[in-house]
Amino acid sequence: MSAPLHDRIWDAVGIGAGPFNLGFAALADTVPGLEVLVLERAEEFAWHPGMMLEGTHLQVPFMADLVTMADPAHPLSFLNHLKDTGRLYPFYIRENFYPLREEYNNYLRWAAARLPAVRFGAHVAAARYANGVYELDVHTGDGVSTVRTRRLVLGTGTTPHVPSVVPECVLGTGAAVHSSGYRPARAAIAAGSRIAVVGSGQSAAEVFADLLGTLGPEQHLQWVTRSARFFPLEYTKLTLEMTSPEYIDHFHGLPQGTRDTLSASQKGLYKGINADLIDEIHEMLYRRQVSGHAPVTLRAATSLQGIEHRDGALQLRLRNQDDGGEFSAATDTLVLATGYSYREPAFLAGLGKRINRLPGGRLDVDRHYAISDDADVLVQNAELHTHGFTAPDLGMGAYRNSVIINRILGYEHYAVEKRIGFQSFGSPAAAPASPSPSLEGAHA
Repeated sequence: MSAPLHDRIWDAVGIGAGPFNLGFAALADTVPGLEVLVLERAEEFAWHPGMMLEGTHLQVPFMADLVTMADPAHPLSFLNHLKDTGRLYPFYIRENFYPLREEYNNYLRWAAARLPAVRFGAHVAAARYANGVYELDVHTGDGVSTVRTRRLVLGTGTTPHVPSVVPECVLGTGAAVHSSGYRPARAAIAAGSRIAVVGSGQSAAEVFADLLGTLGPEQHLQWVTRSARFFPLEYTKLTLEMTSPEYIDHFHGLPQGTRDTLSASQKGLYKGINADLIDEIHEMLYRRQVSGHAPVTLRAATSLQGIEHRDGALQLRLRNQDDGGEFSAATDTLVLATGYSYREPAFLAGLGKRINRLPGGRLDVDRHYAISDDADVLVQNAELHTHGFTAPDLGMGAYRNSVIINRILGYEHYAVEKRIGFQSFGSPAAAPASPSPSLEGAHA
């Protein structure tokens, strides 16, 4: 039986149990004397269940698991999961570094079940700071508990983004769904005589390919993206070096306006489509053309201006960004593969001025992931605007958790790489990297 939530002052409490805070719990689990708790409001673990489509896979290698890049010998590695479940040799024979998405989800569930620090069905409703500790009001099936902790690690994740031009009533019709809810709505979406997908990244491509594979000769499928092209994920080796500690140093040291400009230009580094999937889609379209069935429309550089529910259909108002032409397209069903955005958890309001903010209100995340002067509130994947596109990268999760855990402990338990690339970022005059945080006496 799990220990009561309120029976001690925890060294750190993680809020949210996605892959990043699961990694935090896993790496903390093998640190002697470190007492952490991770709270998740969902009743059980599920990683993007709405996009768990057959055959889809990660865009990062299996070593981007919870622990390997920090501790290759850790018992909760992906390879140990395969060994424990009798699947190590089939994975070896497959000779593919990229796990299936379902396979990765199974791994995360396996790890979560082996982490006593992770509690599901625990919703943090409010937070405050009093007498040197953080107090959390936590709702569980047993009632409300007050959990006390010296530090918080926020891993509440991102939420589905629906463009402001999409009225709420459209989503309420059942004819339109965000891609995060695609799988349960799949049959209804695929039944439309006219089907549309709006979006530019991997999720849009996966949904389009899935629908294309079942499209009947009398149906019409269209894919609309505001991106200039159906662009591939940039995955060359020197580009991958930008997912590195030294690039984070460089990016974090830039003025915020420069960081925002860079972020806008780097979407192809983390939001693009797997090149193999683009080729697969083209092959599917080619085969349909040969068989005489190709009722498919693809439009790049086309933005969604609005939607109306009229005459029993959804009327999409579209605008071509190259020539400025505006036109409409009717569809019976619609998938909005429009991505995710960070939304601060409501309980953060209770911490008031303890949270550091940039002009304009965004979180001011220091180089080593803290958003408070005392470095006792830390974040996971809430720092895209301060640390760049490494923030959502699964492969950088173990690195960030190593930094966070070392900061909590006050000493370097996990060796943290300082430089891994062949190239240099920034000019020599601007070079000194952000200093490491003080590690004296932090673990109290």
